[in-house]
Amino acid sequence: MRRAIARRLTESKSTVPHFYVTADCRVDRLLALRTEINAASPRKISVNDFVVKAVAGALVDVPAANAIWTDDATRRFKRVDLSVAVSTDGGLLTPVLRGVDGLTLTAISEQIADLAERARSGRLKQQELEGGSFAVSNLGMFGVDEFAAILNPPQSGILAVGATKQRAVVEDGRLVVGTVMTVTLSADHRVVDGAVAAEWMAAFVRRIENPLAILI
Repeated sequence: MRRAIARRLTESKSTVPHFYVTADCRVDRLLALRTEINAASPRKISVNDFVVKAVAGALVDVPAANAIWTDDATRRFKRVDLSVAVSTDGGLLTPVLRGVDGLTLTAISEQIADLAERARSGRLKQQELEGGSFAVSNLGMFGVDEFAAILNPPQSGILAVGATKQRAVVEDGRLVVGTVMTVTLSADHRVVDGAVAAEWMAAFVRRIENPLAILI
């Protein structure tokens, strides 16, 4: 597995023209909404579940980013299929969550938990590791502030998610304490131009900072 991972990552970094877009997201409202949902829901929703749903929503908002590069043409998708990075004893696996744009937060939470459990126990099927145009890699639970992830070809984007931390922020000209999450988009410049990446990031930040939009 390590040889396969090394081969693919070396191929990706050496042949795919990566570029990066970073943004800080205020997540105070998201955390408050999550607390309300978890108080009433039998299944606990994580910040990552919100992130995955917001990524899918941003791809619906900016369909030009929901695409991959092929030798013959740029292939665009109507459905949003996302890979979610899962750390296992043998290395990193990226099982694909299908039709995320049509899933509820609860369904996303359940399916990610199932894929992660089967990834760690070696029970994933090959087709569950294939497809998708985009991925999410979250190291926030390890306290990482921010990082940049390597693309998983042929996917054209991967969002690296850092920890939610309290920071000093300026709000209406005043210095206040806010909870901030830093995210970095790695994009394949062959299919996603800088303007498209910036538009996608703006759509993602809007949804994260206005979390009710994630639920609609």
